[in-house]
Amino acid sequence: MAGRRTDTRERIQRVAMELFAERGYDKTTLQEVAERLEITRPALYYHFRTKEEILTSIADGFISSLDELGEWARAQPDTFEARQEILRRIAGLLEDKWRPLMRFAQMNQGAFAETSVGDRMQERIISLLSALSRPGGDVVVQFEARLAVFALILGSVPEVFGMDLPPAELASAAMTVAVRLVADHEPSGQ
Repeated sequence: MAGRRTDTRERIQRVAMELFAERGYDKTTLQEVAERLEITRPALYYHFRTKEEILTSIADGFISSLDELGEWARAQPDTFEARQEILRRIAGLLEDKWRPLMRFAQMNQGAFAETSVGDRMQERIISLLSALSRPGGDVVVQFEARLAVFALILGSVPEVFGMDLPPAELASAAMTVAVRLVADHEPSGQ
């Protein structure tokens, strides 16, 4: 029975994210989510009472993944190879499972910023950034590390660039740029 409940919650989350991306968070109603799922509103309310509960449940999973990755990343040595692996793992998070959430965050920035979820995700991403360039280091190197992560995030949302590329090709290009940004080299301007 618990398996069915989990499957239903995951279906609701997936369909809600599709609608949020298509119509926008503010314009999507729970009634539309229920209709797309072909369930009644009371059945939907059994799992989620508000759109924010749906969004929070999705983001909580992502935040948990970020926490695990951040903990692992901070334990790594400060080497180019470790930074590359951190970037690979971030890209892995952004692949299929979390891509819809990143797309939502980019396409619905206003709505996302108004929720506590947006603040929590931003906190975790900033924490993860510190694993790519230790605080107190060269400012240019810290900035490049941050740009590397944002390249991966933006590379998971093809609509942002308006490039007619398959998602996998854009993600690969984003990884190439990200790796270049964290390569061992003297910061520019020195």
